[in-house]
Amino acid sequence: MDIGEIVNDAIRYPSSDWKKVIILGLLFLISFLIIPIFLATGYGFRALKASIAGFDELPEFDEWGEMFVDGLKVFVVQIVYMIVPMIIIIAGVFGSLSMVSPDTGMITNPTAFTGLLGGTVIIGVILAIILGLIETIAIAHMAYNDSELGAAFRFGEILDVISQIGWVDYIIWYIVVGIIAAFIGFVGSFISAIPVIGAIIVVLIITPYIVLFWNRALALRYAYE
Repeated sequence: MDIGEIVNDAIRYPSSDWKKVIILGLLFLISFLIIPIFLATGYGFRALKASIAGFDELPEFDEWGEMFVDGLKVFVVQIVYMIVPMIIIIAGVFGSLSMVSPDTGMITNPTAFTGLLGGTVIIGVILAIILGLIETIAIAHMAYNDSELGAAFRFGEILDVISQIGWVDYIIWYIVVGIIAAFIGFVGSFISAIPVIGAIIVVLIITPYIVLFWNRALALRYAYE
């Protein structure tokens, strides 16, 4: 399946059942309660899992406990993959702050300050991009292996999947799908400018649409490597 077919399918996927899109949006709307955000993430993962299994319909909202656990697993995977880049960037920031005089607020060594801060941020961002690419397929691999958390850390298998897709094709998919998701979000930013109702529309429709679009596109890329 080429990138055009994946995008066309993924764009149509959420619109197959707007009621479920809005239910997912309601979970995002009350995500300040913490638990709903894991349920929302879990439903996105369920859509990913169902799509990999070959189902074209949006999954049902049932087995809420399982959905919550799946959302928690996705969160754990994301944290584990991003923790090293985060540590590098934070260490660079705090290390550079140590070069600021507490008395004058002036930088005591501008060259070292710039080198340390800039260097660690660049390294951290590059590492985050590389690990982000692997993490995306890792989550799909976990979905393929019936939500088994350990499957997200079988690096040999994950890299084999990416190799079968082809690194160039995978990166092109990642960029194209990412740009489309960003564009939808950009449109949503204009809608959110409408007082009250705009923000509600974004949370209830735009945000869940992007989540389902992304997971569907990921499933199709993974399943048709």
